[in-house]
Formats: sequence, structure tokens, C-alpha cells
Amino acid sequence: MKKKLSVLKEAQLFVEKFEGALGKGKGKKFYAYKVMMTKKWMKFQRDFENFKTACIPWEMKIKEIESHFGSSVASYFIFLRWMYGINMILFGLTFGLVMVPEALMGKPYGSLPRKTVPRAEEASAMNFATLWDFSGFAQYSVLFYGYYNNQRTIGWLKFRMPLSYFLVGVGTIGYSFMIVIRTMARNANEDGGGDDTSFNFSWKMFTSWDYLIGNPETADNKFASITTSFKEAIVEEQESRKEENIHLTRFLRVLANFLALCTLAGSGYLIFFVVRRSQKFALEGLENYGWWERNEVNMVMSLLGMFCPTLFDVISSLENYHPRIALRWQLGRIFALFLGNLYTFIIALMDEINLKLEEEKIVKYNMSIWEANLYNGTIPENSTAPPIQVDPADVPRGPCWETMVGQEFVRLTVSDTMTTYITILIGDFLRAVFVRFFNYCWCWDLEYGFPSYSEFDISGNVLGLIFNQGMIWMGSFYAPCLPAINVFRLHTSMYLQCWAVMCCNVPQERVFKASRSNNFYMAMLLFILFLSTLPAVYTIVSIPPSFDCGPFSGKTRMFEVISETLEHDFPSWFGKVFGYASNPGLILPFILLMVTILFLEWSKAKILKIDKEKKKKKERRKIQGKMRQNREKSICRLIIYCLHQ
Repeated sequence: MKKKLSVLKEAQLFVEKFEGALGKGKGKKFYAYKVMMTKKWMKFQRDFENFKTACIPWEMKIKEIESHFGSSVASYFIFLRWMYGINMILFGLTFGLVMVPEALMGKPYGSLPRKTVPRAEEASAMNFATLWDFSGFAQYSVLFYGYYNNQRTIGWLKFRMPLSYFLVGVGTIGYSFMIVIRTMARNANEDGGGDDTSFNFSWKMFTSWDYLIGNPETADNKFASITTSFKEAIVEEQESRKEENIHLTRFLRVLANFLALCTLAGSGYLIFFVVRRSQKFALEGLENYGWWERNEVNMVMSLLGMFCPTLFDVISSLENYHPRIALRWQLGRIFALFLGNLYTFIIALMDEINLKLEEEKIVKYNMSIWEANLYNGTIPENSTAPPIQVDPADVPRGPCWETMVGQEFVRLTVSDTMTTYITILIGDFLRAVFVRFFNYCWCWDLEYGFPSYSEFDISGNVLGLIFNQGMIWMGSFYAPCLPAINVFRLHTSMYLQCWAVMCCNVPQERVFKASRSNNFYMAMLLFILFLSTLPAVYTIVSIPPSFDCGPFSGKTRMFEVISETLEHDFPSWFGKVFGYASNPGLILPFILLMVTILFLEWSKAKILKIDKEKKKKKERRKIQGKMRQNREKSICRLIIYCLHQ
């Protein structure tokens, strides 16, 4: 064998040296030039692929995390990057089609009561505490719904602001549905017919290394990645061969589910109690209470979202599931917790909206009296002089429930972000510092005992992302600044959490493959997207807008801006066609047809998946048969050779 290898190397060197002379083309120089250009083209293609990889945001950071912590942790950061891209699109729509046109072409600050801080609030309008609470000047700005004027067109471009505001709100939801479903379909196609586990360890052993690696740091990451992939494969193999006491396992799983249900019920009762307290505070006047009473609901929801996932993680240790199945149970429980908290919060907001609508009736009556008194007191009898101009800051105004809803969602998003960052700094960084420096002088080994280094909480972080995105979808119609805040949050979270994972966390004891977890995340995101659209659609269709703030003031319902546009900007026949098309008699059969088509497509996809699995099994059997034949031939040749000897 050594002699054959040496002869082969000599032949390769000879071919490389006289490659052009050995060519059989029309000319030796032309052949040499052709070979040289082919090599350069292949090198260019490889460099271009590396360049495209380097242009993907945070790709190298995620690869480094995957090499040390496995594909399950890396799937969270891939999901975070995907959501960052979605929010960039949403931010572009709201910023370019709503906020910028109003700021450039709308009436300036101070020209209208809705664009002016009331006289009673001017003294504290620029205080840090007021701005941090998104009141004062922040409340009367393009950040919130109430600032926008209800003029049909604004500026010299005749920009239709109410129509744009409505279409952007509906378009962001439609785009989100489209991109989530499309991503789920692409992930399903990439998954194929399942994982090919034939000769798994042999493939990893002999084909994992990339011989084009020339950077020492990249080589270290690749080595760690191969090691982690072996750990994942070993866990999969152990789980498939594990034997367990089925009766004890069932008892522990029932006990774990009972404890989880008690935790969910307790958190729901706590949220209900806090919401009732907040309604009491609102009736008595929030100005009579401190910071905690004003933000009690948001803080309690954030604290529950911080501590309950840890409690669920402790409970899940009783069940002894496969790590991937345990992750899904954990995600389901935290999903139920966050969903209950979110809808309790929405119910509280609905109660506040009803209070604002009742207050609006009183304000309308008082405003009519104020206008009559102003007119009678400023204009003498038999005078044709115009009425005295009143400063917009002194004009009484009604409650703007849309701005109130937007403020609540912005506060909840900011408080959730701050809670997440504080948890990382205290729960991960300070814990790691304590374990690292006090381990030498402590009574026991802090690294392998209590408290030890923390593991990365995949389930809590994934659910935090999903429900924060649900709040963005739900509240961005009333606070156009929410997508911008979420873009900033996701951008900083990527850097902060990447740093925390590499510096403060340790890999899980049982490393497992992500498998189809990305599609599982997408399914949960699609479900929360659907639940987030229900309250927004209800307020748009059923609740009348505020009479003196926002782009839809003066209308009985927000969606009337569509009929107004059809009436003024389109031919009469188009309005009739649109009216016929929106008839429930046509919409219901169309929905039934769409559901039937979706069911048929799902059935076809399932059949194709089964066919792919059968084909893979057949190919696997063929390969195994050929390998068996080759092995038998080799054995026969060896026997014949031994007999001849």
C-alpha cells in the first residue's frame, strides 16, 4: 500500500507539472489556459460563497454558538434573526408610510389640540419620569395614534393619511401571515422524509471534517461542532434503547402535570387580582398613587414570565422525557401561561376602553357647553367680528382610548425588555462571576454543585420572543412606534444573549438535535399571530373611534375609510362591485373553498412525505444489499487467496 501511495503521488506531481503538454486539445497553450481559467473560476465560486456567508447577519456568531452548545441552542438565535428581519419590514412600512408623511406633510405641533400638550401637563411634560411613562411630549407625538389628523389628504402631494394608516395596519398583519406560512412550508420541504440514521456514527467519523479550513479559530469551532454532534447522536441512540418503569413514569408525569396546572391557576388568579386592583386605582385617580401602583400589572406579568418558566423546568425533571419532547412540553406550558396573562391584560384593557367611552359622552356634553359659553362671552350682540382664537393647549378634549391602548403595549414591551436584560445580567453574569471567583474558597465545589453555571433557557427565551412579537402585532395599530422599539430590542438582544451564552452559560448535560424545532416555533408563532389579530380586528370593526383624536375621528367605525375612498376616488360601478363582493353570501363559500383547497394540499404533502420515506427505505436496502454482496465477495476472494497460498 505504501508503494502504491508513493507511485500515486509521483504521478499526480507529474500531471500537475506537465498538465498542458499532456492535453489533447487543438493546442497545448489553449488547453493550459482553459485548465487555469477553470481553476480560477472554481476558486472564485468558492470565495463568492464564503463572501455570501459572511454577509449574512450574525452568521459566524451563530455558527460558533452551534459548535459549542449544539443545534438546539443555535435554532433559537436563527429564529431571533428571522424575527429581526420581519420586524425590519414592519418598521419600514410604519415609518415610511405613516410616521414620516405625518411629520413632514401634516400640521405641525401646537396647531391642534390633539397635537398639543394640555396646559395642566406642560410643567411636567419633559420630566424623565413622564417621558419614561410615555406621557407628556411622547404622548402627543407621531409615536401614538392620537397625534394623527383626520384630514382626508395632507400636504402638497395630497397624501391620504387615514387610508394609508388603515392599509398599513391591515397590510402588516397580512404580510406576517404570508411570511410565517411560507417559512413553515419551506422548512417542511427542507426536512424531507426524515433523518437518515443508517451508519450515523460512521458518516460523522469519516465525513465531518472540512479539509479546506485554514484558520485556527475556525478549526477549533469545527472540532467543537463535530464533538457536539457526536454527543447529540449518542443521546438519540441512548433514548432509542432506554428501558424504564412504565408505572412509575406515568405517576410522575401525572404529578408533574398537576403541579403545572396549579401553577397556571395561581398565576391566572394573581393576574386577575392585580387587574381588579388597577381598575380600582384608575377610578380613584392614578395621580394619587406611586410608581408601583401605576405599573403593577406590567411588572407582575414580567415577573411571572421570569420565574414561572424556571418552576416549570424543575417540574419537567420528574417526567423523564426525551429532551426534545421535554422542550415541547415546556414550551406548551409556558405558552399557556403567557397566553392567559396576555388575554387577561386584554380584558383589562377592554374594561378601560368602556370606561373611556362612558367618559367621552360626558366630555362631549361639557365641550358643547364650553363652546357655547365661549361664543356668547367673546362676541358682543350685533357684531360681525370673528370669535377670539383660543390656544389649543386650553381647549378641553376627550379621552383618547386608542392612545391609551398604545401606551399600555409600549410600557409592557419596555418593561419586558428591561426584565429580560436584568435577568441576563443578574441571573447569568453575576452568578457566573460568583461561581468563578468564590469556587476556590467555598465549602463545596460551586461549579458542579449549587449554584453552578446556568444553562441557556431555550423554552423561556423562545416563548418570550413569540409573545413579545404578539404584543407588537396587537399594539402597532395604536402605537406606530412599536415595530421600531422591537427592532432595537431584537438587535441588542442578539449581541447581549450571544455574549451571555458564550461567557456565562454552559452546554446542557444532555445535548440533543434541534430536528424540526424551527417549524414547531413557527407553528406557535402562527397561532399567537392569529390570537393577536382578534382583539385588533374587534376594536376596528365594533368599537367607535374617539371623536377628537386620531385619523378616524368623526367616523362611526374605523373601516369606513374604505367606503369613503371608494365613494370619492373610484367610479360608482367599482363601489357596487366591491359591495357585491363583500356580501356574506359570497364570502362564506369562498372561505369554504379555501379550507377545502388547504386540506387537499395538506393531504398531498402528507402522501408525498410517505412516498419519500418509502423511496429512502428502498435505497437504503439497496445500498445495504450491495455492501453485503461486496463483503461476501471480499471474503470469498480472501478465502481463495489463502487456499492458493
